[in-house]
Amino acid sequence: MAKKNSSTAVVQENIISMDFTEEMKSSYRDYAVSVIISRALPDVRDGLKPVQRRILYSMRELGLSPEKPHRKSARIVGDTMGKFHPHGDSSIYDALVHMTEDYSLSVPLVDGHGNFGSIDGDSAAAMRYTEARLSPGAMTLLSNLDKGLVDFMPNFDESEKEPVVLPAMLPNLLINGTTGIAVGMATNIPPHNTAEIIDGVIACIDKPRITLPELMEYIPGPDFPTGGTIINREEIENIYETGEGKLRIRGKCEIEPGTLGRTNIIITEIPYTIAGNKMKLVENLVQLMKDKVFDEIYDVRDESEKDIRIVVEVKKDRDANNLLNGLYKKTPLEDTYGVNLLAVKDKQPIQFGLKSIIEEFISFQKELYTKEYTHLLDKAEKRLEIVGGLIRATDVIDLIIEVLRGSTSLAQAKGCLIHGDITDIKFKSEASKKQAKEFDFTEKQADAILAMPLSRLIGLEIIKLHEEEETLASEIENYKKVLGSERELLKVIKQRLRGYAKEFAEERKTVLASIQNAVYEKKVVIEDIYVLIDRFGYTKTIDAASYQRLTPDTLAEYPHIVSMKSDDKLCVFTAQGNMHQVKASALPRCRIKEKGTLIHSLCKVGNDELVRYAAFDELFDSILLFVTEHGFVKLVSGAEFETNRQTIAATKLEADDKVVFVGQMSASEYLSGHRRVVMLTAKNLSLGFPLSEVSEFKKTSRGIKGISLEKGDKVIFADCIDNKTETGIYNGKEVNYKKIRTRKRGAKGQRATGVV
Repeated sequence: MAKKNSSTAVVQENIISMDFTEEMKSSYRDYAVSVIISRALPDVRDGLKPVQRRILYSMRELGLSPEKPHRKSARIVGDTMGKFHPHGDSSIYDALVHMTEDYSLSVPLVDGHGNFGSIDGDSAAAMRYTEARLSPGAMTLLSNLDKGLVDFMPNFDESEKEPVVLPAMLPNLLINGTTGIAVGMATNIPPHNTAEIIDGVIACIDKPRITLPELMEYIPGPDFPTGGTIINREEIENIYETGEGKLRIRGKCEIEPGTLGRTNIIITEIPYTIAGNKMKLVENLVQLMKDKVFDEIYDVRDESEKDIRIVVEVKKDRDANNLLNGLYKKTPLEDTYGVNLLAVKDKQPIQFGLKSIIEEFISFQKELYTKEYTHLLDKAEKRLEIVGGLIRATDVIDLIIEVLRGSTSLAQAKGCLIHGDITDIKFKSEASKKQAKEFDFTEKQADAILAMPLSRLIGLEIIKLHEEEETLASEIENYKKVLGSERELLKVIKQRLRGYAKEFAEERKTVLASIQNAVYEKKVVIEDIYVLIDRFGYTKTIDAASYQRLTPDTLAEYPHIVSMKSDDKLCVFTAQGNMHQVKASALPRCRIKEKGTLIHSLCKVGNDELVRYAAFDELFDSILLFVTEHGFVKLVSGAEFETNRQTIAATKLEADDKVVFVGQMSASEYLSGHRRVVMLTAKNLSLGFPLSEVSEFKKTSRGIKGISLEKGDKVIFADCIDNKTETGIYNGKEVNYKKIRTRKRGAKGQRATGVV
């Protein structure tokens, strides 16, 4: 027990009490700082996030310069993850793919080989299938890495060294832009035109107190790789001043004449916000056409190959410019890009303006170029020391050979060359010994002399040494001149930047303009249409021109054909005694070969309801005849059906009764006395009587008996015909109306021999 208590006491002594709230605050703060500094935000100096910097450095270590063959992306990702970035291969490969996208970056940093995705939104192939190497643009960030220009730090496990920042000689942050979401903050820096940014940097070097409006004469605004138009140019200065704001971007469109009298809207450039997801725009346009949000659209086609070409075909006699305004308002063809010039400086996230970013770049360049020229000066001076020693050695080469032949060791010979120590060295003469005492070569010169091949004693080689000495002396003078004067240093910076401008400059793609928001006027064009409903309930509309081309055989497939205007309502009467309304604009516009849409999907027709009659809302000025299976008939004024409700009860029915026939006629047809009602029953009985014998009722009435039925019999067919009409159609068979005898309404039917 004593031991147990003793052990428990020891454990209790090692327990540290801390406040839970403070621990959570501290841990979350550490996490947030790690995300901000080590993952999500770029460094203001080289414009790279840590994962991008590590990928480029890893590719350099693999020797993947632009002139070398491509290497498997999986190898690059593996090296980067294993040595520098242990955060998963997918994030590394995604960053690698992004650096190859010429539609995202003004100067791509990686040269990809294989399927790296497309502007359409296609994803890249797996890393085992693609290959990559550094691009010329990446070399402007990496080429001086071996000159000690930047500091290195240990990697995550201290087994390797990685650069804290790359020695970027190009203002990558502004040229390529970036985007990233950190904890509580985000960055969204748009890409710019390379030549314009370099001109702006040079202008800031020449005139440090340059104002923002003066600077914007060189850098008027962002330049997106996808082109398009920034339509709120007046906001750009405020964005560059404050470091945040919103840009409105439109795609570039042209209006061209199409075929068959139509007009085409051609989209040739898309907003940068949907770069890498072009199909989102195409799908949006197609959906708007299907949903009839824009009735003016006849068809949408993506004819893009290397260049973007999306065709929106506009219907005949429609206003293409008005439709284009509608597309700007309701599709990604016009979008907002939120600018936030946030970057890391001295391990702190800072909101920059345009000029302050350029000033940081210039300050970084001064530091880099000072270190570069210090490195070059030191290298040249060391080489000059050696060259000078070799030239002196060639003048006394015979004596040096004598020293070497008389020495017993390399150290003895080296001591003589540096200090004139001739101890134990055998000479041919006293004169040689005396001369050898005067040797005072430096240690580096002595090493170079002792390592010098005999071929350097050729006269031509000696001349080359003298020429190299003169060149080195001139370079050293130039290096000291640059290091001794900031003006000369800035002159070198500007000269190299101009060289990059020639190498990477391209014409501006994005147009800057001040354009008011698009205004779209919904114009309803009223036209003649035909509604076709087949026996299964599939419904479609076609225009009058298409209807005129249909053959009688084709029309026979549709028991319900309604001629109406495109702004009318279709009224559908069903066997269950209901009337349903649907706007013509909601009916699918189809080609005759297309199936159409079930009427049940367009209005509240139940799945078990059968369509008996279809008409348009002009029926409100007419008279309707109803006939049911139980033999009830009635006339109802069309005004009874005038309602805004989508579904109403059209007639009263007994429990097991159904509507067999609904007929529509004008008041003059009703009063003419030349119409009669004919009916056929399931037991093959028929009856006809004058329409004048049918009374008018309210729609809530059942009506009156039109025919007396035997038990188990029911009406299966009815029609309201002109007395001169001889035949009709029932279930695809001809009905002979002359065979149906006219008797008093309500009488028992007679055998329908020869009627069908």
